Amino acid sequence: SLNLALRKEFNLYANVRPCRSLEGYKTLYDDVDVVTIRENTEGEYSGIEHEIVDGVVQSIKLITEEASKRVAEYAFQYAKNNNRKKVTVVHKANIMRMSDGLFLRCVRDMAQKFPEIQFEEKYLDTVCLNMVQNPNKYDVLVMPNLYGDILSDMCAGLVGGLGLTPSGNMGLNGALFESVHGTAPDIAGKDLANPTALLLSAVMMLRHMKLNTHADKIERAAFETIK
Repeated sequence: SLNLALRKEFNLYANVRPCRSLEGYKTLYDDVDVVTIRENTEGEYSGIEHEIVDGVVQSIKLITEEASKRVAEYAFQYAKNNNRKKVTVVHKANIMRMSDGLFLRCVRDMAQKFPEIQFEEKYLDTVCLNMVQNPNKYDVLVMPNLYGDILSDMCAGLVGGLGLTPSGNMGLNGALFESVHGTAPDIAGKDLANPTALLLSAVMMLRHMKLNTHADKIERAAFETIK
């Protein structure tokens, strides 16, 4: 996809998706406030797959120490900069001992450099279970690519869907912000489009650019309108 190409071209290694309950938008949950941080460049989405023989296809999950350390540092620094109290690493190292094991070790090592941030380790399936029972158990979650793709959409569902959740793709030399719901041409002209995710993604972009006053005005206007 074009999105994937942009992430690779500009080395946008961390996907950041804040999911927060919005006053005035009623869902089954009214106290969600979690941030998913997803490694954006490798894992099952490395694009390495091939047919070995007829009827047998192999897909390679790539995990590197460099990428794992980089996204781990971003997660802890994000927590520190945004007054978050806890980082949870989401993994399946009990099954994928080498690949997820490497990712887990890198996050563990990084946790030691941020003693002021609480740190915990959770299996992916446990997080999914807990998220639908009590989402306020979690604060900032960091994980490999595929897990983050699935879990971030699940979190969006808790607060009302992809039409309400912003997204940022962060790199060392650039950043890309987007509403992740796509262009939805099937509802064009029907007065059904929800601009909230786009507006809140713009708010993320402005804060990244240190234009906090402008960001606050747009965010406040959006929240007041929804309320």
